[in-house]
Amino acid sequence: MPNIKSAIKRTKTNAARNEANIQQKSSMRTAIKRFETAVQNDSDNKTELLSSAVKQLDKAAQKGLIHKNNADRQKSRLTKKLNA
Repeated sequence: MPNIKSAIKRTKTNAARNEANIQQKSSMRTAIKRFETAVQNDSDNKTELLSSAVKQLDKAAQKGLIHKNNADRQKSRLTKKLNA
């Protein structure tokens, strides 16, 4: 545990940011999985789930949780699944 006041604050903010990043990534993965299961089950709300997954991917890329090219690749892959 750090003794310096600024280092104590830094560990607290790092922990809070880490928690927020984990939640953001988890919701992104959940949105992707919901879309993929809807495609497999031939559900009616596939387009809504795709837009939700794309939104989550864009947010994650904007915040730096994943690389922009990674988000673009995943969006392309999900769109191909919808159109197939």
